[in-house]
Order: sequence, then C-alpha cells, then structure tokens
Amino acid sequence: MPILPPSLDDRRFDDLVDDLVARIPAHTPEWTHPRLGDPGRTLIELFAWLGDALLYRANLIPERQRLVFLKLLGMGLRPAQPARGVVGLGFADDKELSACSLKPGARIKAAVPFETLAEATVLPISAEAYVKRPLADKQIAKNSDLLQGLARIHRIGGAVAGYVTTPVFAGGRAVPAGEDVFAGSLDRALWIALLAPRAAKPEAQAATNAAVKSALGGGDGASPALLSVGVVPAVKATTLFEAVSAPLPVPVLWEITTRGRGAFDTAYLGLHVESDSSGGLARAGVLRLRLPDEDYLWAPDNDVDANPRAGVGDAPPRLDDPERATRLIAWLRLRPKPNEAVEQLKLAWLGINAVDIDQRATHAGRVLGVSNGASDQVFALPQGSVDSASLAIEVEEPGRGYQPWQRVDDLAAINVDPHAAREAPAYEVDAEAGTLRFGDGARGRVPEAGMRIRLKSGRFGGGRAGNLPPGSLGELRGMRVDGAIAPAIKVLQPLPLTGGEDAETLALAERRIPARLRHGERAVTEEDYRRLAVEAPAVDVGRVEVLPRFKPRDRRFEVPGVVSVMALPAAELGPASASSRPNPRPDRPFIERLHAHLAARVPLATELYVIGCEYVPLAVSVAIRLRDGHARDQTLLDVREALRRLLWPLPPGGLEGAGWPLRRPVRSRELEVEVARVAGVDEVRGLSLFRRRDEIWQALPAIAADGAQVLELSPWQLPELLAVLAVDAETAPSDPATLPNPYASTNAVAVPVVPDMCG
Repeated sequence: MPILPPSLDDRRFDDLVDDLVARIPAHTPEWTHPRLGDPGRTLIELFAWLGDALLYRANLIPERQRLVFLKLLGMGLRPAQPARGVVGLGFADDKELSACSLKPGARIKAAVPFETLAEATVLPISAEAYVKRPLADKQIAKNSDLLQGLARIHRIGGAVAGYVTTPVFAGGRAVPAGEDVFAGSLDRALWIALLAPRAAKPEAQAATNAAVKSALGGGDGASPALLSVGVVPAVKATTLFEAVSAPLPVPVLWEITTRGRGAFDTAYLGLHVESDSSGGLARAGVLRLRLPDEDYLWAPDNDVDANPRAGVGDAPPRLDDPERATRLIAWLRLRPKPNEAVEQLKLAWLGINAVDIDQRATHAGRVLGVSNGASDQVFALPQGSVDSASLAIEVEEPGRGYQPWQRVDDLAAINVDPHAAREAPAYEVDAEAGTLRFGDGARGRVPEAGMRIRLKSGRFGGGRAGNLPPGSLGELRGMRVDGAIAPAIKVLQPLPLTGGEDAETLALAERRIPARLRHGERAVTEEDYRRLAVEAPAVDVGRVEVLPRFKPRDRRFEVPGVVSVMALPAAELGPASASSRPNPRPDRPFIERLHAHLAARVPLATELYVIGCEYVPLAVSVAIRLRDGHARDQTLLDVREALRRLLWPLPPGGLEGAGWPLRRPVRSRELEVEVARVAGVDEVRGLSLFRRRDEIWQALPAIAADGAQVLELSPWQLPELLAVLAVDAETAPSDPATLPNPYASTNAVAVPVVPDMCG
C-alpha cells in the first residue's frame, strides 16, 4: 500500500462538537438538553471552531518540515530566466549625422522591460548586404553574347564569370531558414554597403556624406568609431547522431574598402575586432569593429562610364541604383581567412548598429534597510529573480562610508580558518525570492547596528512573457557615455526573442527532493540521466530516453563506457498538416545545452552522446462503416486524429500516454483497434500501412493470411505519421498520396461548347 503521511490530528469541527457534547453528562449532568441555539451549545461550537483552526495550523508542520528540508539540501527555488536576442538600432530622426555611444543598460520600450547588455555605438548610416550571385548554366548560355561583349569592354582575357548583385536580408528582414552567404556567392564573400542618410536635396548629398564620414572616422582629433555588427547564424536541426561539441569560431576577415594605387583600383583595410559576443560567428551576438580614419573611407564609382572597372574582378559588386550609389560611403567585406577551408556560412540575419539585449531591468542606488546588529539578518531586494552575478551590495561602516561586501554561495563554508570566516564581509542570496542574508558573527561578519545596507546595482526580471515575436520592440531610451541623454532611437527586431522561463514554483521544487537524494547531481543510473535531463535549465524537454552502451555513429550496442541520451523538445499535438512534418526535432542549441548540463554530472570515464531520434515515415489508409446518426466528416476527422494521437512521440501519445514507445513495431491490428474505439465507427473494413522509399509510398508486405502488416523499428527509431486517409468505403485506398473522387464517373467525356453565334 502507498505510504501516506498521517495528519497530526485528523479531527474536524463536527468531531470536536460531538466530543464536547458527549462530555456534558460527566461534567454538567444538570444540563440535559444541549439543543441548537442554546447559549451553552453556541459556546461549544465557538471553541470547536477555534480548535479546528489550531489543528489546521498544526497539520501544516509536515509541510513546513519539507520546506526546511529543501533549505537544508541547498535547493532554493530556481529564478526566472530572461529572454535574449540581438536587435538593430537606428536614429528616429534621419537628420542625425553624429555618432552616439550608449551606456549599457539602455531601456527598450516593450510589454516587459528589456535592456542592452553592452555599450553600443549608433552610427548615422544604414547597411544593405549583397552577394555576387553566379549565373546559372541556362543564364550563361542565354547571355553568352552579352558576356563576350563585357569581356571586350573590360579587357578580360579568357572566360567571363558573370554574376548578379543580389541583396540578402533585404529591408533588414531575417531569413530564419538561413542564407548561405559563402557557398551561394561567386567570390565566397558577403558585401555590406554602408549608406549615408538621404539628403533633403540631391545637391546636398555630398555634404551629408562628408559629415557621415567624419562621424565614422572620429573627426579631427577623436578616435574612429566602432561599428557594431550583429550576426545570427541559422539554427538547423542536428543530423541524426551528429557529434555535438562547443561551437567553433569561423575563421573570417572583416575588411573595408579604401582607395587603391590607381584611379580605378580598390584596396582593402583589415578591421580589428574589439569585442565579439558571437564567439566568432558561432552563435548570435555582436562584433564591434574599429573603423579607420575618415580619410581612408572610400567606395569605387558605380558608373561604368566613369569607372570601367566597376564591379570587375575583386572590386565590390556594382550597384546599378543611382540613388543608392550617391549615398555609398564604403563597402564592408566578410570573407574567409586565407588558407582556411571555409566553404559555407549560413546566416539568418546580419545588420549594423546592433546590440545584445535581455529581459531584465537594472535597479541601483537603493537603501535596503538598517542593521539592528543581530545575527542572520535578512533584507529584501527590490524584486525577485535577481541575476546574482550582477549584484553589487554595499554596507555602511563607521568612519569609512559604504564598503563593498562579497556574495558567497554558502555562509557556512566561507573559510576553514575560524578568524577569517568570522571577519568575512559576505552575504548569501536567494535569487528567486530576491533576499539577502548576512552572517551570524561566526560564519560571516554581522553588519554593525545602525549601519545601512545599500544595493549599488543589480539586474532583475525574466519569464516566458519575454519570448516576443519579431517586431515587438519599440523605441530605446538611454544615456550617452558622456552622461547626456541620447536622442530618440528606434529598434529593429528581426527575429523572435527566446530563452525566457518562469521562476520555479514550490510544488516543482518539492518534487526535486527525491530526485536530488537519489542522484545527488550525479548521473549514474538510467533514472538519474532522465531526471537530470528534465531538470536542465532553459531547455524545454518533452521526452527523454536513455540508451546505455549505444554508440550512435556506429549504430552499435554493447559498447562499454558509452551512454546515449535521446531527447525530444516539448511540443503540443496540434492540428494535422499534410504539408509539414509534425513531429518535434531538436535543434543544435537544444542538444548543446542539454549535453553541457549532463556532461558536468557524468562519471569521469563516461562517453556521453545527446541525440535526437530517427523518424521513419509512415502513411495509413483506413476504410470504415459509419454508425447510424453520426456525422460522416466529423467521424472521419476523429479517426485521423485518433491515429495521430496514438503514433505521436510525446505525451499524450502512445499506448500508455507517454509517446509511442521505443523498440515497439507498428502493427496494423493495433491501429485497427484504435480506430474501432472512435465513436461513430461501426466497422473497420480495412487498414493499410505504407512506408516511404525514394519519395514513393510503398505498401508494407502482409505477414499473415488476413493481411496484417508490421512496420519494424530499430531501437533508435520512432514512427512519423505523414499521411492519413480515412474513407467511408468498402476497401482502404491503395495509394495514400491520392484520394479517389467518390462522385467521378468512369465513362465521363469532354463535350465541346458550341458558341451561340459566330463573330
């Protein structure tokens, strides 16, 4: 039988009243009729109500002990995690021609607070990205005469490599699927045109360009500005059993155009990367490039009459738009480093004036309270879900003013030296609740009585509310690095913000107690791997399977020291879609985060793999007979949904509601039973299984005389239902790709239409 902790006292109000009434003859025998409404009976009920309230509070002691146990284990509630992203910035006033360097922590107008994470420089330029797209074979054949003529005009010997100047990320829009800017270009380079704002009058464009160049180069006496380039690599689903490691930096060069030796020659200056939050284009982030002096900023003329070398050879691509050509300041080029085998670079977005942001707000300069000189003092921060790494706390000391104190994970483990532990200016933080706790004089110093505790600075916030779709952010308000108020700045948000998670609830934390005692933050048993994977922060895991001694690349079991964890992201069983694959697939960030979380907790000699599963395409056709009184279309829809739910890899799918189990084949007889359970189905007249081979659906062979079929699956495979055809007919369709028209006639012929009169 299950272990159910008993209540300390299970008596309730009615029990107490009955007990007191039963004692009346023993204590007051002269009271013979304690009826309802009697004053004595009213007093009895009053004391019973008070006793019931006391018993309720007494029965909370076991719950309180669980919470104390949580604290003894050091298992505080997990704080909320902020949503993050990369956005582009631009001046709201197009007439602004000076550079603006913003302090970190600039606020962004949105439904929830967002702030910039680093210093950002907004330059009075816009950017447009282009690649030299090579001509296809048919285009080369069609334009052979034109290409030969261009070879004569530009005095090019040999074959001509034609290209088309093709924009990418047009209008600042992202390409979530990714654009391969190296493999899809003729010269394996991405060209970024730096454009000045459009002048009010065409004749004033030259002066506007000169002012913009001065802002970029720093003007007389000032150092050149930093160009902030935001990059978001395309996130792709990992290939089956792909080896996942930390993303490696991409060896690339950033260059800017300058004047060459000749009148028509273009030279390139390499740009130094001052800072890089993208890890070398390995993840979404911002690179800050130091620009040269304005005297070196130059772009070749795009007019072929004035510059016969426009767009030829290693020169930048030619812009045939006169309006853009007049605003061109310089070209920024991104290309692989020499002698580096970089064939591809798939980006979802690239833009300038970019900055990293997250869903937190900074609080600074707040007095949290005054010390009373007691031990274990607790002070509340302005808000919960604090970023502990950003927290700076100061404590007032006599004759010294505010002094910084250090954050520690555990006051009880400050130092083995008792004297050092007693004098340590330290405090603990409960990040989720937003509270500070100081020492007791033996484990951490006690703030002196009457001294104030101040929050110098700290960042707070997070939650799923910050996972906003593209275009959700408004204007930015911040301060310049010189302390002046920055002008109005607009925000370009090309991609959704992701990573936000709500704070952990008390109920979820209590559920972690048994798991924590079992695995102790160490992955040893299969259950340890499952629980630790589900507990991974910022990873929404829908299903975890452990394949011990299985090496994915070799597809081989019984390999000593190897553990493979198959994980699928959480997803809901939404409406069916014949044009998309509905089953969830882990992308690379999902695999990387889960692998990093588990790798720190596995035994030293364990070879760990985190993988997705291999889906086997499956189609089902089924014929049924309807019960009287049931709607045909609704019943057929229910049949399709029942089959999708049964074969879904996540809860509530499968035979037991945990997703279709591994190592279990798909049997047509089991599917027939599921169809027969649908309300409105009177009889299942036939059901067929199909597997996709070479883009063609092929019926599985029958394994019995009654036509039963089985789809066998390997231990790392799950079925993926891509097509379901349910019909009210005598037999199931033999091809799931087509559904016959029940109203079609076999002897139908086309009849020509004769006009009423000839014109």
